[in-house]
Amino acid sequence: MRTAPFTRLPLVVAIAGMIALGTAGCGAQSLAEADGTNAGPAAAAMPVPADEPAKAVIEAVTADASLTAKLSDELRTNGITWTTSVGYPPMEKWGADGKDVIGVDAAIAQAITRKLGTGMTIQDQEFNSMIPGLISGRYDALISSMTDNAERQKTTTFVDYVKAGNAFLVVARNPQHIAEPQDLCGKTVAVVASGSSAALAEQYSARCAAAGSPAYDILKFEGDSEANLAVQSGRAVATITDYPVAEDRAADPANKVAAVKIEGDESLWGIGIDNSDADFAALVQKALQAIMDDGSYGKILDAYHVGGMAIESATINGGK
Repeated sequence: MRTAPFTRLPLVVAIAGMIALGTAGCGAQSLAEADGTNAGPAAAAMPVPADEPAKAVIEAVTADASLTAKLSDELRTNGITWTTSVGYPPMEKWGADGKDVIGVDAAIAQAITRKLGTGMTIQDQEFNSMIPGLISGRYDALISSMTDNAERQKTTTFVDYVKAGNAFLVVARNPQHIAEPQDLCGKTVAVVASGSSAALAEQYSARCAAAGSPAYDILKFEGDSEANLAVQSGRAVATITDYPVAEDRAADPANKVAAVKIEGDESLWGIGIDNSDADFAALVQKALQAIMDDGSYGKILDAYHVGGMAIESATINGGK
């Protein structure tokens, strides 16, 4: 686990590079250096957790040598450090051992990494700390049900991988008969601070005020789990989350919640990479498109019963 920002080009490597350039001629590069054949061996693939529903699909993904050769030496030999925010099933959740991260996002990260022909780690992090982690260099990529939008694109490049709409989560049997955003005017709504749910709550609240009704009483939390607990405990009437996640939670009777789909436009979710790593973002896009084309992507989504989230092509910064 990297505990501090790291330099992508260590001094020793930089010196060695200058020596190599000196022996090859001004700016010259051998064919072997250009195609990566002199690079060290690629990192071994991370084992797929035994309780990963898409385990067989992930393990069947084969590396594309042309993509592997284009990875930086560091990513090829040390692997990709992914980050996610666990606690958003079926997208991100803990495995049976309480240590392995599984879910749609982890499975797609595994498949992309295997297509790139290197290894990986995936680390749990607070949602609001992931983009700063990319900026500092602590993480190479994030995949955590993050909406691709213009504000985030100022610092982060997004490789779009699924689409999703939204839903309210309310207590089981929906005793207050919440059916649409206007039904929550004057009521308490729990959201994740800085997440897309917070922006939606503000938007719906403004509609209430414009119609002469009381605004939402918005409670902001650091994570999705805390927002859900606010609903379960009666502190909030509803929370706003993504529709597939809402359905997954409502399907478990132990959660004692119900999902209410919000009609409206779906948004793209993206794999985040720092804007300084445009070449890496392009490789991730190609790897994602490859698993879309060979059917692995669709099988992963189907393993989690969210095939409706599929998109046809991997775009970069397609969110608005």
